[in-house]
Amino acid sequence: MEAPATPSRDDGTANGVGRRPRHAAGPHPAPPRPQTSWDALLIRRTMAEIAPLADKVTSYFYALLFVRHPELRPLFPPAMDTQRDRLLRALLTAAEHIDNTPVLLDYLRNLGRGHRKYGTRPEHYPAVGACLIGALSTYATHTWNPQAEAAWGRVYATISQVMTEAAEADGRDAPPWWHAEVVTHDLRTPDVAVITLRPDQPYPFLAGQYASVETPWWPRVWRHYSFASAPRADGLLTFHVRAVPAGWVSNALVHRACPGDVVRLGPPVGSMNVDHATDSGLLCLGGGTGIAPIKAMVEEVAEHGARRPVEVFYGARHDHDLYDIDTLLRLRQAHSWISVRSVIDREDRHLHDAVRASGPWRDYDAYLSGPPGMIRSGVSALQALGVPAPRIRHDPVEDLVISGS
Repeated sequence: MEAPATPSRDDGTANGVGRRPRHAAGPHPAPPRPQTSWDALLIRRTMAEIAPLADKVTSYFYALLFVRHPELRPLFPPAMDTQRDRLLRALLTAAEHIDNTPVLLDYLRNLGRGHRKYGTRPEHYPAVGACLIGALSTYATHTWNPQAEAAWGRVYATISQVMTEAAEADGRDAPPWWHAEVVTHDLRTPDVAVITLRPDQPYPFLAGQYASVETPWWPRVWRHYSFASAPRADGLLTFHVRAVPAGWVSNALVHRACPGDVVRLGPPVGSMNVDHATDSGLLCLGGGTGIAPIKAMVEEVAEHGARRPVEVFYGARHDHDLYDIDTLLRLRQAHSWISVRSVIDREDRHLHDAVRASGPWRDYDAYLSGPPGMIRSGVSALQALGVPAPRIRHDPVEDLVISGS
């Protein structure tokens, strides 16, 4: 299972999932407190018990799955470390949002669409569910009982139904993956490459979204990267990739890929997109290669023709990490309503100080992209400055943890 999508803010219900109550309108509404259903309580008790044993639970789950269903082993990567982490994150996310229907549905639909690239089919879900129940019942010795098993059965039935329906709907309009040829490979720093790809068929996406990428050197190993430009008339796609220690995909893309090589792309995901129905200003904080989706969104605003204020703060640990500052400065030169500030900061403190000194930001839509620590501290800083939580948007932190691998 993969990491969650950015939460939706709609309301609704689903089988086995509770309703999120609406709250009164106001400039700074307090987050609603969804009522906890009995199933959610039982699920969370199980998750709390197995959390300290997460590695053992997931290892046992995959052992059961591959012993009972050896035909499913080829769907998974040779090295299972990251896959184990993804399973636990998926379960924790589902447990966390089980009573928040819009968030859970958005998350599960993205999972269902994304799993098409692995070759997942509807008949695989019962096998996975049975092995999951087997692993949980083995390790949740204190909280597992017939009521807990029934709750997990109901919730898993909802999970598999939503994911299957999303995959089937997506299959009517899009392939499970795209092949894309490397057109240019520009090594901006010793560990950062700007890579341009030509997909083999139209690839619709929105600025601010991201996609999973698989290289020919590591089959079935996928990593997330944000699009670094708005959709282009020529259909080309650009990504910024930083090679990280022991990063299979990132090192292959930065140090091995060359023009003419072909990679695979999963479907675009993510809802960190510009709302063109409003003329609110945009406050954009980008750190490192996290500047990629920020640049894409700024380009899209410029192409849209709206003269709305856009304030970009580009944070970096060192001067050479500002590898794409010239592109942003050219955008600023072409559009007077764009402001660009670069901040050299090894602990994000100076970046946040610069943002505080330049406000107020209460009427801006805020977008953050960068390392997980920067995202977390940035959200806290913006909320302290009075930016309402619904106006603060970023990629799922869980995806960012593995995006550079």
